[in-house]
Amino acid sequence: MKSANSSSKKNIPDWLLKAREKWEYDGSKRPPFAESPKKGQLSVWDFPRPPALDRIAQTLQVYHQGIPIATSKNGFAILETASPPTYYIPPQDVNHSALVAIANKQSLCEWKGQAQYWALMEDPLRPVAWSYAKPFEPYEDLKDCYAFYPQYLNCFVDGEKVIPQPGQFYAGWITKNLTGPFKGEPGTEHW
Repeated sequence: MKSANSSSKKNIPDWLLKAREKWEYDGSKRPPFAESPKKGQLSVWDFPRPPALDRIAQTLQVYHQGIPIATSKNGFAILETASPPTYYIPPQDVNHSALVAIANKQSLCEWKGQAQYWALMEDPLRPVAWSYAKPFEPYEDLKDCYAFYPQYLNCFVDGEKVIPQPGQFYAGWITKNLTGPFKGEPGTEHW
């Protein structure tokens, strides 16, 4: 498991490093409103901030109207306080013919860097995925991997259909082994 704490933090602007220091919750203790996990469950409030990067062996599948968009057993999970895992699928496991880059749509993740967004060929303006061409340290393993929004696609972890993280901004994949509450609803931005 890699975390940004293990990074030398070179090439990351000072203003961004300062923004990272303002987070109240970092996985070291659960807030009073956190749900208690049952046996076999994980609390997203135990995930770290800076986020951890885990290589996973679970089968990740992404479909749109029955058409496979991605299938992988070589993915990564980003585990960050208050959010269900965001899964990243290596480019060799993605059906690129189904996707098109969205011109002039980018965002900056304070942990991972500048994101490029992707849409389905049939709906080229609605983002369904993103990737990082030059991720910050220590997230270099995510270079050119795709993260998919379960709000718009059918996503599975080891055959279990995931529930999308609340809201439209985040793209965590909620499975039955997780407990929250999850960041994404109005009023949770400060989590």
